[in-house]
Amino acid sequence: MTAQRIGSFAEFWPYYLGEHRRAGTRALHLLGTTLALGWVVAAAVAGNPWLLLGAVLSGYAFAWVGHFAVEHNRPATFRYPLWSLAADWKMWGLALTGGLGPELRRAGVIPR
Repeated sequence: MTAQRIGSFAEFWPYYLGEHRRAGTRALHLLGTTLALGWVVAAAVAGNPWLLLGAVLSGYAFAWVGHFAVEHNRPATFRYPLWSLAADWKMWGLALTGGLGPELRRAGVIPR
């Protein structure tokens, strides 16, 4: 699926999940995304846009450690930056609401 360009988010989503097969990778993503949200809130409360740099750094740092050290693959961000960002938040929301497991099973990432 990576040889040709993916044409929609609906096509990208199962690909994204497949790039996050290991629980450790997903956990690092969730940690980084949660920290990024904290930085965004802190920037808003403090009225300091420089704090948004913390959001970018923590979000990417944890995700990339997951891909390079745990998953041993290349982050989808390099090829699909906006869809990857949207998918990170979708995965985060599904993880918090208990919906991630069914999505992973539906995509064939974890056994049914």
